[in-house]
Amino acid sequence: MTALTQTPRSNVGVDVETLYRDGIVGLKGAFSPQWAEQMREDMATAFGEAIARPGGAVGRGPQRWYVEVHPQAIRGFVDLVTHPWLIGISEAVLGPDYEIVEVGFDTPFQGARNQPWHRDFPSPPETFRDRRITSLAFNLTGVDVTPEMGPFEIALGTHFDDGRAWDHEMFPPRDAWQRFGELGSRKYPQAGDMSARSALTIHRGAEHGSATSRPVLVIGVDAPGAGHSQLHDMMVTSDYHEALPEAVKRHLVCRVVDELVPITQKHDIEGLVMGAD
Repeated sequence: MTALTQTPRSNVGVDVETLYRDGIVGLKGAFSPQWAEQMREDMATAFGEAIARPGGAVGRGPQRWYVEVHPQAIRGFVDLVTHPWLIGISEAVLGPDYEIVEVGFDTPFQGARNQPWHRDFPSPPETFRDRRITSLAFNLTGVDVTPEMGPFEIALGTHFDDGRAWDHEMFPPRDAWQRFGELGSRKYPQAGDMSARSALTIHRGAEHGSATSRPVLVIGVDAPGAGHSQLHDMMVTSDYHEALPEAVKRHLVCRVVDELVPITQKHDIEGLVMGAD
């Protein structure tokens, strides 16, 4: 299977400028549709296993769940984290010693409602004060997104908002929602596309009316010292770790174990459970 479909860009400077301006940037056709379908199959398998055990799938609103997985659950994991665009963006924004700290996926099903506008964690001083991005979320859709699928909506340019006065420093008050709606941009990626965003950019999942679910893979990447690895507990088996390219080992923050143990998630965004409606 041919995974990579994009000729590596020789200069990611324009994409980094877009990321710093908007809080998100995308790469069309980063992977082949066949690669993306394999990723979707892996997410579906992992969801079935996670929803059947306590703490395996965390609610992010009605009919919407988030599942963390170990790298081995995604057959294309190495393809993904060695993609030249992911490496280029990570190095340019987070530095040469960036850390891969999270693998997971968000899945809304029919009946999912609009989420409240939010960010995924409180903004650190390096971001709201110094205007420096210290973590990234790389997203890849498992399907071609349509308007009925509750597309991801992001309020462009809000990643530097202070937010310290907000509920949990993550949820702006309802009287501020009009501004985010005016800045909001709904995204309709196709299978194989990849995006990078600051998880501090205000965003929400929209109402999902389609019978087709919309799974989205998330790779969390930190600058050294950002600290989000403490919210996760990735593991790989010793044989899998031994077979990884050295360049991947250098960036992957995980435990090497004899046997994988399912992840009980530590990062539960309580304010999303009930939805916005």
